[in-house]
Amino acid sequence: MTRTLKVALAGAGAFGIKHLDGIQNIDGVEVVSLVSRELDKTREVANKYGIAHVSTELDDALALPEVDAVILCTPTQMHAAQAIACMKAGKHVQVEIPLCDMLAEGEEVLRVQQQTGLVAMCGHTRRFNPSHQWVNGKIKAGEFNIQQMDVQTYFFRRTNMNALGQPRSWTDHLLWHHAAHTVDLFAYQCGSPVVQANALQGPIHPTLGIAMDMSIQLKAANGAICTLSLSFNNDGPLGTFFRYIGDSGTYIARYDDLFNGKEEKIDVSQVAVSMNGIELQDREFFAAIREGREPNASIAQVLPCYRVLHQLEQQLQG
Repeated sequence: MTRTLKVALAGAGAFGIKHLDGIQNIDGVEVVSLVSRELDKTREVANKYGIAHVSTELDDALALPEVDAVILCTPTQMHAAQAIACMKAGKHVQVEIPLCDMLAEGEEVLRVQQQTGLVAMCGHTRRFNPSHQWVNGKIKAGEFNIQQMDVQTYFFRRTNMNALGQPRSWTDHLLWHHAAHTVDLFAYQCGSPVVQANALQGPIHPTLGIAMDMSIQLKAANGAICTLSLSFNNDGPLGTFFRYIGDSGTYIARYDDLFNGKEEKIDVSQVAVSMNGIELQDREFFAAIREGREPNASIAQVLPCYRVLHQLEQQLQG
């Protein structure tokens, strides 16, 4: 496929805009439809990015014959049903993390993907960040093996606000959203499935209805372990910080920056064509469509992560 890929994007919030910015750097791709809850705000974003079609309904975008693919940056609870709707309309789909917040819904997404044969992937961005790609390269070259990953996912989010400081229409979740990044990355980097998982959570917030603090332990089949601490109560540096402790070194990844265990910076600028993980994720999506192949972070590849999250949820509810 050499013609321009026509894309619809649903969800013009903080993350949707990150995708629009990334796509501007990718040749042969055009966003032709923007879907979001509030029409005026959607028009405002569409005008900025030169997108002709706007709507508050995903079905309107799916009805456009020229649309080849859809990127979903909508609230978590909509992800699985919308991904299925896209594929049933004959569109390739990339759904932002998390794929689902109920395992049965994620399993159904995979079933429909296998039935349709369309490209379907989930936005597990850590697979694409240059810092983590650099570590992955070391592992694949046989130069580094993970003994332990120590990960901190910290935010200060005691009210329901998004990354732009605007009110959210939905509630974020430490387990199904933020832990998903690390559970998937740990298995991916180890090249080994998670065989043991434990979780503890702090008190449930009286108005948000979610745990604000969580601790997760994982063990991979190859013996590597992972310790993950998550909090919406942390008043300090925000984001996720990864320490890879291995047999031949220690590496610390902070988004797209990488350091060794002595805090000496490692140059990862030549790892990929961009330093932007979201752009790299989108490039993989579009390349898989053009090449007719399974993408990295396909639904089939990431679903084991959601099976682990389901097990952890069962533990926490028990």
